[in-house]
Amino acid sequence: MAAPLPLTGALDDPARARDLAKMKRLATGLFVVAAVVFLACVLLGGDRTWVGYVRATAEASMVGALADWFAVTALFRHPLRLPIPHTAIIPRKKDQIGESLGAFVQENFLTPAVVDERLAAYDVPGRVGEFLGSPGRAERLAGDAGTAVRALFDLLDDDVVTDAVGSLVDRKARETPAAPVLARVIEAVVDGDKHQDVLSAGLTGLAAFLRDNRTMFRAQLSDASPVWVPDWLDDRVFVRAFDGVQRFLAEVGADPQHELRRSYDARLRAYVHALRTDPQTAARVEEFKADLLDHPAVRTWSAGLWGNAKTALLTAADDPESVLRARVADVVRRAGRLLREDETVRAKVQEQTRRAARWAVQRFSGDAAELVSTTVARWDTEETSRRIELQVGRDLQWIRVNGTVVGGLAGLVIYTVAQLLG
Repeated sequence: MAAPLPLTGALDDPARARDLAKMKRLATGLFVVAAVVFLACVLLGGDRTWVGYVRATAEASMVGALADWFAVTALFRHPLRLPIPHTAIIPRKKDQIGESLGAFVQENFLTPAVVDERLAAYDVPGRVGEFLGSPGRAERLAGDAGTAVRALFDLLDDDVVTDAVGSLVDRKARETPAAPVLARVIEAVVDGDKHQDVLSAGLTGLAAFLRDNRTMFRAQLSDASPVWVPDWLDDRVFVRAFDGVQRFLAEVGADPQHELRRSYDARLRAYVHALRTDPQTAARVEEFKADLLDHPAVRTWSAGLWGNAKTALLTAADDPESVLRARVADVVRRAGRLLREDETVRAKVQEQTRRAARWAVQRFSGDAAELVSTTVARWDTEETSRRIELQVGRDLQWIRVNGTVVGGLAGLVIYTVAQLLG
């Protein structure tokens, strides 16, 4: 069985306690006055006519006061600590009261009809839009998002996430066929004529490399040439060959329709076709991909993805001037503007809010009722009774006051009628 749940101090209002004590003194005081008047009439009244009327009034007031005191007290405890049946109703029926209260809340508040009626009069998108669009709100929310990101990262185990991210990237890379992807990339490059730009850049780079290393190539020719070949002949051969290569590179680079370029284009397109249709070509690409993924440098890179991403995100989240914070703030401002001005968005948000609220009510109303009933059931019995008495006891003491007054008047009326009829 669960331990008793202590009540919070929110209902323990000293002012209410003082008012309750004051009302108890007033009600008890009226009873004492009626009792004193009654005793005075009994002991000192004699046979005077008016004494009978006063005595009857005081007697009825005492009866009314006692009856109402018993009724009020019986709600919270046993009167005079006597185990009288059907008293101490609240302590004895606390659990049933909790169940009834939970059912009452569920049946009268947490219903789709009540939610629909409430939301129909509540401009959800407008309120949210005004909140998001208030001055400085977007920047504050962007900062709060950064704080939330840092808090989330603090909860995560870096070693576990690093292994998970690395394994996920490796698995997805191995599961994804490389040949179709490579074919689409090459095809996109060829269709955009970017491959010719690459070839031109390569030719230009090759020509520059040859010029920069002309002396080294000449020395290599001298080393490879037979000793009986004169140097002047080697020079002429080298110059003609070197200049011929340079002219060829310049010619290909300057002529967009050069045969080499057309051959280069045709070979790339043929390779794209082979990647899509030739199993052996696709298998070679897969083997290359596997070797690449197994390379230590690639494995180190994939394992470090999480650390690099985390560092970048945290840096951006902590920097008020970062692009990330600026984009988040811009998204918040645009969302607020749409919620205030775009009728289509407003209607969708209002409808989705209504659906979400109806779903939540239908799904969780029983849980809410159970929460109420189980919470009340765990309250301390005496403390619960005292708290309830503190909240409503002042008004209940008026029942005692009214009982004293009304009882006296009723007694006076009855005695008067009896005298008239007698």
